[in-house]
Amino acid sequence: MTFPDLAADLKARLPQLRGRLMSNQPLAELTWFRVGGPAQVLFMPEDEADLAYFLGQLPAEIPVTVVGLGSNLIVRDGGVPGVVIRLGRGFAEVKVEEGTRIRAGTAVPDVKVSRAAQEAAITGLAFFRGIPGAIGGALRMNGGAYGRETKDALIEARGVDRQGRVRVFANADMHYTYRHCGAPDDVIFTQALFQGAPGDPATIAAEMEKITESREATQPIKSRTGGSTFKNPPGHKAWQLIDAAGCRGLKRGGAQVSEMHCNFLINLGSATAADIEALGETVRRRVMENSGIELEWEIKRIGAA
Repeated sequence: MTFPDLAADLKARLPQLRGRLMSNQPLAELTWFRVGGPAQVLFMPEDEADLAYFLGQLPAEIPVTVVGLGSNLIVRDGGVPGVVIRLGRGFAEVKVEEGTRIRAGTAVPDVKVSRAAQEAAITGLAFFRGIPGAIGGALRMNGGAYGRETKDALIEARGVDRQGRVRVFANADMHYTYRHCGAPDDVIFTQALFQGAPGDPATIAAEMEKITESREATQPIKSRTGGSTFKNPPGHKAWQLIDAAGCRGLKRGGAQVSEMHCNFLINLGSATAADIEALGETVRRRVMENSGIELEWEIKRIGAA
């Protein structure tokens, strides 16, 4: 799949742009599943000001898609038209602030925030150790693990909207619910400020180690996977519903429902994005037939089939 070259026109239109614009850039290697087609244009802004300039000047008819570390993402085989934005080094700083607070760019891996908090004797952020992604994804999905969610720690989030305006959202403005954020969809988050509490570094380290051991024992973290595939329906565990429907180990092409944790889909090595998505839809159908409960995708799916 090859898209018409859009990057050259954008470079001419945006002479002050400092970030990287790449045409027909493969995306598979940017995702944990290692599947999918290219981005028509991949843009990696230098910093927040560069991102704001780009969005403010980008023609409104060109679609924009944001990707993070690719841990909770299926890029479809047909690729992604328009511009795909991926934040990099200019959004990767973590700072400890007064009042047991942590400020982090949205390209920072969640685990790095938990480590920074532990080293600064700040408790309440160890749960980020259990989320396989970056802070931007945690903000957008209200990422959570081991009893806490992003909404429990967030003070405010900063971002840039489609018109290039920098905006700040208090926790209440995010309208968080389970694995959902109610902030405008066109906002690309650039930074977050979290509140912790004074704690003991050794105790926090032990909590993080417990989370690590639990993940390694119960999740296929060494496989090509996208993390938890489906949200837990109210009052139910998705993995239990999937197991009860006889889907543990189920295969479709090169994709399989994990034997270790059946709310994880894995790429056995030769899967296409279509294999993985079709397997997920088969699981959803079988769970509905068995229990009458509809599973909702937690993994983000982008692009054309």
